[in-house]
Amino acid sequence: ILNNVFKEEFEFEAMELPDITVELPDISCCFFPQAEFNGKSDSLFFNDGVRRIDFVLVYEDEDMKEIDKNRTFQKRKVSASLMKMGMELEAARSVVDEKLLFVKVHMPWDMLCTYAEVLHIKLPIQPNDLSTTSSPFNFLSCITRHFYPSEDLIAKETEYFTAPFEKDRLEYFYVKDRDLFFTPSMRSRMAYYILSRAPYEVRGNIKKFGVTKLLDGGVYKAAYPLHDCRFNVRSKEEECPNERYLLYNEWAHPKSFYKMQPLDLIRKYYGEKIGIYFAWLGFYTAMLALAAIVGLGCFIYGYTTQETSTWSKEVCDPLIGGNIVMCPQCDKECTYWRLNSTCESSKKLCIFDNYGTLVFAVFMAIWVTVFLEFWKRYQAELEYEWDTVEFLEQEEQPRPEYEAKCNHERINPVTRVKEKVPYTACGRCIRVSLGIGTVLFWIVLILASVVAIIVYRLAIFFSFSTRLQSDLKELEPFKEYVTAQMATSVTASIISFVVIMVLNILYERVAIWITDFELPRTKTDYENSLTLKMFLFQFVNYYSSCFYIAFAKGKVVGYPGQPVYLLGKYRNEECDPGGCLIELTTQLTVIMGGKAIWNNIQEVLLPWMKNLIFRYCTRVGSEKVIPRWEQDYQLQPIGKLGLFYEYLEMVIQFGFVTLFVASFPLAPVLALVNNLFEIRVDAWKIITQFRRVAILAVASNAMIIAFTSDMIPRLVYYWSFSVYPYGDHSSHTMQGYINNTLSVFDIQDFSNKSRPLQTPYWFNNSTTCRYRDFRYPPGHHRQYEYSIYYWHVIAAKMAFIIVVEHIVYLTKFVLSYVIPDVPYTVREQIKREKYLSQVILHETNLKLVTKRLKPVTMNDNNTFLL
Repeated sequence: ILNNVFKEEFEFEAMELPDITVELPDISCCFFPQAEFNGKSDSLFFNDGVRRIDFVLVYEDEDMKEIDKNRTFQKRKVSASLMKMGMELEAARSVVDEKLLFVKVHMPWDMLCTYAEVLHIKLPIQPNDLSTTSSPFNFLSCITRHFYPSEDLIAKETEYFTAPFEKDRLEYFYVKDRDLFFTPSMRSRMAYYILSRAPYEVRGNIKKFGVTKLLDGGVYKAAYPLHDCRFNVRSKEEECPNERYLLYNEWAHPKSFYKMQPLDLIRKYYGEKIGIYFAWLGFYTAMLALAAIVGLGCFIYGYTTQETSTWSKEVCDPLIGGNIVMCPQCDKECTYWRLNSTCESSKKLCIFDNYGTLVFAVFMAIWVTVFLEFWKRYQAELEYEWDTVEFLEQEEQPRPEYEAKCNHERINPVTRVKEKVPYTACGRCIRVSLGIGTVLFWIVLILASVVAIIVYRLAIFFSFSTRLQSDLKELEPFKEYVTAQMATSVTASIISFVVIMVLNILYERVAIWITDFELPRTKTDYENSLTLKMFLFQFVNYYSSCFYIAFAKGKVVGYPGQPVYLLGKYRNEECDPGGCLIELTTQLTVIMGGKAIWNNIQEVLLPWMKNLIFRYCTRVGSEKVIPRWEQDYQLQPIGKLGLFYEYLEMVIQFGFVTLFVASFPLAPVLALVNNLFEIRVDAWKIITQFRRVAILAVASNAMIIAFTSDMIPRLVYYWSFSVYPYGDHSSHTMQGYINNTLSVFDIQDFSNKSRPLQTPYWFNNSTTCRYRDFRYPPGHHRQYEYSIYYWHVIAAKMAFIIVVEHIVYLTKFVLSYVIPDVPYTVREQIKREKYLSQVILHETNLKLVTKRLKPVTMNDNNTFLL
């Protein structure tokens, strides 16, 4: 009876069975055959060896007396729905665990043709007959061709003109072999499209469909397409292309680290999205090589000239820096100190804050423009070659989650026809408002965490200033290196990194929940909405602490007699006499290095350990042969947003490389090294561990040079204040720069709140101390007000920002004009492809009209008959 009921296409709801004493029969495979494993571990076909496996569903064969019967009904309904739509199914019991059942899914030819048309998949119509013209950059191919995989192993893909597939015009498409016409990635894409829309329950106006929800609910254990073979062993099947094996050996294996990526094979095996990701990552890494070389050159220049820097030598000179007494940097507990105590930090600062850094900042601003222009050109080539150039928004199908909740009607503004939508205009406004409010709340939470870290900096600096020197008396060699400022900077950077990662983990879940609640119509809309939320959050989360050090720290501190307090309690922290650039470098090093380590642990080590544990828990005797579908089940699933996080990781890195590179010339070098590993690690990960399946940078670097670096004050002193009428030197020089940039303060002007309680033994009878600022000295009629030097420096900083910005924008305009977004050859091929598509359309329509027209005859009355 149950078998007959289940065969009625499930036109009923899940029923409550009466209390009966008879035992229910095993109905786990009552709609499709259950085949015994034939011993072919590498087979990608049903047991008949003809029908290819396009997808696999895995579930546990549950005992209906122990578990909710509704799960079993849902699985039966999905199976019946798939068969009703034309799919062919075959079940196989697990070799390792008898409770597991693997449902193999096959799409027949007619079904593939139907859904290729529905999804607007572009397929070949004829080989490309246009000759390739020589490019001015072809000389590079002579160098790089030695680094490509051997064409004997990975043959070059034949280029075709393509058109969106139409079943009625099949004869015009280039079909050499029906079994190979649709690539495995196309077949799995179509299979997943159907599986995500297979209905399993209808209750009134509520429709439930798609294996995604059943996977989330544990009804199905897994759903995935098959790898074509093991990654490290060739398949024994003669017709198997062994593409996974080739990708591993020629791309993911450590021995192939120097080889270029086989992008066409990656795209063919995994699809366009993963192919585009690795193409972008490879292009970005190649462009980073030039930036890394220039940045390394600037670093070497700074390292070799640190001992010859005039202002650094003045700081370290016992007769100059040793005789300059600096004012305390905190209230009461801090005391006076000599300038030459910062000798080592001033030398380190010279490595990053020099004329080479100025040149490098301008170079990187231009590099960003060149990178974007050439990427647009390269992207246009890939879009054409990979048939994504004419992907239109209206062609994209709605998400199944969207379709399932379409309960409201509205008039389509374009077609003026009634259509179903999941919410009213008011409901959509509420959903979007909630999403915006949530994002703003979390951004405010980040800013609150930044303020908390600033308070930590102020409190811990006070503690280090009073205790650190006494605690390090026995470690004399380290005293000059471990300063209160350095200890505060390093510990605050580490805490900031920990806070960033914790907030990331929490916010990711919130962002996904809010985006699901908004219910975007298409997958592209969903990804765009999530991208906006995640990037806004990540931008503030990762960069806010760096922006604080670069543009806020040490800028509003007042002067020793009238300091500025945060929250009315904590005295604002000051920069070292050489500036805050070395602290910004420390912050960037900790965040970039820590993020790279954390990502590798999360993306590589954890999946590898999970697979290792899973294989250990499900190990079987060596004599047992495990089929292909069960081998893939033992791998980790790629998350729905797995690729999204890979892109986000690189975008955040791109921000560090471009926004703050003026403070850390080695950032491109670290990014290059990280990306060289990232390409191979990502390749190894998806092949072996998983189932198949710049404008802102211009302004920020200019402002870092202007407001964080001391480069502009040095240039102002060199060209204006070292000679008459402001200086005493006869020619332009950097001598006297340190003395000129430190203002004088009378210690009698200390307030009772900030006056130091103790004075060092060497202080003697000094009546003044120095502090970092440009103010008039005591006794001047405008004492402690900003001096003329201050206003010269501000004007020079603003002029520098404007000049650099205009130089870069002019360069961008020229490059945009010189470098077309779409290469000439690609434009010609697109025109040729459109022409062929129009010819096919015209000929098809002409044949259709000819068939419908009847022949004309004349009757006896001399009249025409149609």
